Amino acid sequence: MTYETVIGLEVHAQLLTKTKIFCGCSTRFGQEPNSNTCPICLGMPGTLPVLNKKVVEYAMRMAHATHCRINRTSTWARKNYFYPDLPKGYQITQFDHPLAEAGYVDIETGGVKKRIGITRIHMEEDAGKSIHDDLSGSSYVDLNRAAVPLIEIVSEPDMRAPEEAAQYLRRLHEILVYLEICDGNMEEGSFRCDANISLRPEGQEAFGIRSELKNMNSFNNVQHALEYEILRQRAILERGDQVVQETRLWDASQGLTHSMRGKEEAHDYRYFPEPDLVPIVISDAWEEEIRAALPELPMEKRARFINKYGIPPYDAGVLTASRALADYYEEVVRLCERPKIASNWVMGDLLAYLNEAKLEIGESPVLPAALAQLIGIIGDGTISGKIAKEVFEGMWQSGKQPKEIVEEKGLVQITDTGELEKIVEGVLDAHQKQLEQYRAGKDQLFGFFVGQTMKATGGKANPEIVNELLKKKLSMS
Repeated sequence: MTYETVIGLEVHAQLLTKTKIFCGCSTRFGQEPNSNTCPICLGMPGTLPVLNKKVVEYAMRMAHATHCRINRTSTWARKNYFYPDLPKGYQITQFDHPLAEAGYVDIETGGVKKRIGITRIHMEEDAGKSIHDDLSGSSYVDLNRAAVPLIEIVSEPDMRAPEEAAQYLRRLHEILVYLEICDGNMEEGSFRCDANISLRPEGQEAFGIRSELKNMNSFNNVQHALEYEILRQRAILERGDQVVQETRLWDASQGLTHSMRGKEEAHDYRYFPEPDLVPIVISDAWEEEIRAALPELPMEKRARFINKYGIPPYDAGVLTASRALADYYEEVVRLCERPKIASNWVMGDLLAYLNEAKLEIGESPVLPAALAQLIGIIGDGTISGKIAKEVFEGMWQSGKQPKEIVEEKGLVQITDTGELEKIVEGVLDAHQKQLEQYRAGKDQLFGFFVGQTMKATGGKANPEIVNELLKKKLSMS
């Protein structure tokens, strides 16, 4: 029997506010345990939450960017469950009346475009963190993360392959970072994903019994966990057994999922309205203010780069991977007016140096104006492309302008035809054996003579003039 895969994702994104959702405590990561806390986020009796307006604005940005309908009125609810890292014994979230609903994100896998529906986006507070010490057998609780603001983005079960799920996640991550409302750090838990997956006989409308997958901290892990789960569930169904509804953990080291807990029925969280917070009312003016302030989003920017600058889709994809990188590239192009050459330098040398140094584009010692100047002096023949590599290295190490480095090191390209003609004649005289082989029909030695000439000039000879001179001399010989 042929089975169809059905996948839905629940994504939690930590919002980049300076303070928590209902109090003034810092959201800064990596502080001393339990230092970013107060009576409100610790759930002390008699304390009252006060909503951080910035949280609502950030959530509205994401709702607009994913084509959701923002509800004019949304309400808060208490989600009740007991766990040591949940100090109040409940989580303040949204349930019946979320902030936004009925959106979508477009993805593309294998050249095929697909629209993935978004059921809802709602705001909520995060829980704390439990830390288990296997050596001592003790467990500890760090409540710094308690009440850090989150949005939960719930997809429709529209994905039919692990590749689609990974691409959908990448698209959400890209949008969140572009909007500057989430840093997207999966290792620190700023961007987390749970996946629901089931299999059903092809053609059947009813969904199969699903498993919920957790503990996936990278896009590749999400894809690999889903691929494994498809194989596991298919094997169960093909031997005539029934898949058990449960929560499973992905073990990246072993490349498999294992059972965490059974989940025969949905949890009864006993949701009820949060009595200490009034409903959120979104006015037309407020929504329009948020919409007007949205930046150009990745897909739109990608299309504009292709149309405006005439660069290939691959280049546009790389250059728009982050908002800061796209801005850097556009500034270089504005100054040098050579889009494709600028694309090659940014994607090639610049990103290679940044990756090796583990730096972000905003930390680059080579500023857009300097790179544009380098491209300019290549274009006007001051230096060759080969020498430009050496100049770029000097720019990276010293922060100096390219013209300054060229002058200091005497790297100006040799374009004097008379001077180069003497050098070419010297190269041919010094390599009589290769010259005889060339005359005998070994045409590939032309490149050898070019290389020897460039070597004799320290790479400073104009390659075009060298090629012309060699063609002329060799045709005469």
